[in-house]
Amino acid sequence: MRTVVVVGASLAGLRAAETLRQDGYDGRLVLIGAEEHLPYDRPPLSKQLLAGRVEADQVSLCAADRVEDLDFDWQLGRQATALNVDAHHVVVDDSERVDFDGLVIATGASARHLPGVPPLDGIHLLRTLDDCLAIRAGLERVVAGRGRVVVVGAGFIGSEVAATSHSAGAQVTVLEALATPLSKALGEEMGAACASLHHDNGVDLRTGAGVSGFHGQHRVEGVLLHDGTTVEADLVVVGVGVAPNTGWLESSGLKLDNGVVCDSTGHAAPGVVAAGDVARWHNPLFETDMRVEHWTNAAEGGIAAARALLAGPEKAEPYAPVPYFWSDQYDVKIQFCGRARPDDELRVVHGSVADRDFVAAFARHGRLTGALAFNAGREFAGYQRPIARRPSLEEAMAHIPA
Repeated sequence: MRTVVVVGASLAGLRAAETLRQDGYDGRLVLIGAEEHLPYDRPPLSKQLLAGRVEADQVSLCAADRVEDLDFDWQLGRQATALNVDAHHVVVDDSERVDFDGLVIATGASARHLPGVPPLDGIHLLRTLDDCLAIRAGLERVVAGRGRVVVVGAGFIGSEVAATSHSAGAQVTVLEALATPLSKALGEEMGAACASLHHDNGVDLRTGAGVSGFHGQHRVEGVLLHDGTTVEADLVVVGVGVAPNTGWLESSGLKLDNGVVCDSTGHAAPGVVAAGDVARWHNPLFETDMRVEHWTNAAEGGIAAARALLAGPEKAEPYAPVPYFWSDQYDVKIQFCGRARPDDELRVVHGSVADRDFVAAFARHGRLTGALAFNAGREFAGYQRPIARRPSLEEAMAHIPA
């Protein structure tokens, strides 16, 4: 391969590009990114950076003095707008063609919008560095004026924003459409455990609360709910999930279905691989197709995609990770590994949910498939490797210290 193009200059794309160089690829390596920033770390956007404990330059994944050493053809602030797989070129900014012999698709995902949001100041999504800095400036004004932050959505990102805003001194209301936050991912019991973090820290969590609109003159002043009530708001952060960035691929001929559909090695077509939030691949460890939106998968998936591209679809190894993520909320560190579904068998195997020091194991058809921990990092550390060995729940419990 004389030219490899990586589309997406965030964590997955950067790790893919770095791995190509580390594994011996010395041809032209083009890294196209829609944002003008060098690659940066996203987890601090809802935590340390939003809180002002670190600054923007401290979340960079690629220090400026490393840029030349990496020997990439950086094309930042440019948007990939189309792909022609047969002709082997990417269209950039609707006009320029960039030819490739190998392609890594790592365009990530974008925050979902609520329908009908009016053009009022103070209503934000959180996905990018610029989003975070705008919310941080708004949060500082709210705290100074003793105002209220409203977070729409009690998923992990929304919950982290709520916790950070509360810790900064703002009054916080969280609006969640489900009866129990995160119940579709973790089930009712563990979803309720996550909900209790907000209640017990003095955050106004309202469940079953659908948003019907917003009001204000030039700046948001309130959030209207389906039941006709209004929640006062000086700053609104909408966190209702993300959608994979596949619009630019609609005419490419690649299969798209909640992401770029790949085989178990990450190949979407010969010479084309995908990684990170945008990739939906078959994970043979769990015998299912997965699209995972967490930091660890972006990092590990970028590395795996680069190696799969170099090896080719016939020789590449399957990408079969045990997914892992973490979330810091209030004084609790939440960790999860594996895969969970709402109807899985659930067993608390260490500690107490009430004390927020526990590990809960998830099992399906008698097999250990996942583990969730609150403030139990040492005990949780024993679960990721056993899940990869596909043990029965009973066998795993016999060998993992309680």
